[in-house]
Amino acid sequence: MLARLSIRDIVLIERLDIEFATGLAVLTGETGAGKSILLDAFALALGGRGDAGLVRHGAEQGQVTAVFDIPKNHPATNILAENGLDDTGEMILRRVQLADGRTRAFINDQSISVQTLKAVGAALVEIHGQHDERALVDAATHRRLLDAFAGLEKDVAAVEGLWEARRTANGALEEHRAGMERAAREADYLRHASDELKQLAPKDGEETSLASRRTTMMQGEKIASDLREAQEAVGGNHSPVAALSAAVRRLERRGVNSPALVEPAVKAIDAAINALEEADQHLQAALAATDFDPAELERIEERLFALRAASRKHSTPVDGLAALAARYAADVVLIDAGASQLKKLEQAAIEADSRYAAAAKKLSMARQKSAEKLNKAVNAELAPLKLERAKFMTQVDTDEATPGPQGFDRVEFWVQTNPGTKPGPLMKVASGGELSRFLLALKVVLSDRGSAPTLVFDEIDTGVGGAVADAIGGRLARLAGKVQVMAVTHAPQVAARADQHLLISKDALDKGKRVATRVNALAADHRREEIARMLAGAEITAEARAAAERLLKAATA
Repeated sequence: MLARLSIRDIVLIERLDIEFATGLAVLTGETGAGKSILLDAFALALGGRGDAGLVRHGAEQGQVTAVFDIPKNHPATNILAENGLDDTGEMILRRVQLADGRTRAFINDQSISVQTLKAVGAALVEIHGQHDERALVDAATHRRLLDAFAGLEKDVAAVEGLWEARRTANGALEEHRAGMERAAREADYLRHASDELKQLAPKDGEETSLASRRTTMMQGEKIASDLREAQEAVGGNHSPVAALSAAVRRLERRGVNSPALVEPAVKAIDAAINALEEADQHLQAALAATDFDPAELERIEERLFALRAASRKHSTPVDGLAALAARYAADVVLIDAGASQLKKLEQAAIEADSRYAAAAKKLSMARQKSAEKLNKAVNAELAPLKLERAKFMTQVDTDEATPGPQGFDRVEFWVQTNPGTKPGPLMKVASGGELSRFLLALKVVLSDRGSAPTLVFDEIDTGVGGAVADAIGGRLARLAGKVQVMAVTHAPQVAARADQHLLISKDALDKGKRVATRVNALAADHRREEIARMLAGAEITAEARAAAERLLKAATA
């Protein structure tokens, strides 16, 4: 439920914070006090259309913040999850309107698109006015509301699941048919190409591996002669190791008598012999690495030529030949065994269609029965609202030729305003005042099902008399027992029913140079005075105060 509305630098509003209570809150005030500005600002926070004209004169931007306390399983939290937004337990919707016309949207201080803000706002608040088209007057929502009234959400979910299974089965069938048709058109070429690629047996990454091996072998062939010459000098017939070893032995025999003279030379020659032997080992290893079978190089070059020739022929990179071979092989299988698979897929699609159709027909029957109950419940609310000659009806048009995820049905609320007149869609047939009362009757019946947690009614009592206004107030109060309700009203009978009474006024500032809208919560005495003003007009009489007192007592009786 809406806990707080904060407005900054919106036209006629410099700074305004409104704390809302549960139940029914009414907003009253003289004409021109700023009630429409408040609603425009609230709609902006819910994702409504931005307008540079909303920014207060002299300010660079305006800002509206609406704070909601909602349960964890509310649909709005699902929208947050779908958009990767954090759920902090408190939902803060914020909209910044810049003076140049641009807007920015935030939820829980995370930047989001206006479309996401609008989706969340629609799940949290419904605004109903004489010319509103956001909520119940939108025929697209009527099916969902009927399903909620009847408790058919699980049945709808089941039909949606069967629709998806049907879509998947028919998609697989169409894909298989298209594959068979494509394969049949190219049958001879496919068989030849498949056999050719099967014999070639290309592998992913094979070209790179072969080219690398070929390069190594060709480079090794060039360096091998130099390696052999070096190895011959270090460890072959011309190696100095034998002569050096003999010299060391002679020196060691002489060194017995003159060790100081001989030992340094012996150590140096030993080190030279070890270095030469180590070099010989490295050279032999290098020669072994460069040693290859010339036939292997020939085989590698032939393989590369074959792969690249196939690549050019099929206009496919060498690394794509393996995938192409698999696709050609699959197409050949389709030709050879496709008919059998086609029959299986056709049967699966028929069964999926049958399951969906059975569930959708059952859902249609349930909707037809529920529509009669909804009609009876709504029509029972009309007489006290001075719509006793009107009739509400729920049109459920079933067309099995146009199936959809929620079944075969198109649901729309219709009304007949007077006996003998032609019924028609709610929005087209009902006048402004009638439309507001029809919507109120609907919301009373649907209050615990299919409603947003906060409902706003904008002057739905316009043009009605005392008894009807009292009936409207009573129904708003009943509705407020299940959801949070706010009503902008000029009817004292409605205001008397409120759990919270907010007065909207316009104050002069800077010695009359500018004005600002204010909103104040009224205590008991001030509330009686405001209701008396609504009854009497500019001059509040003792009789008006007494009448206001009677209204307040009657509302609490």
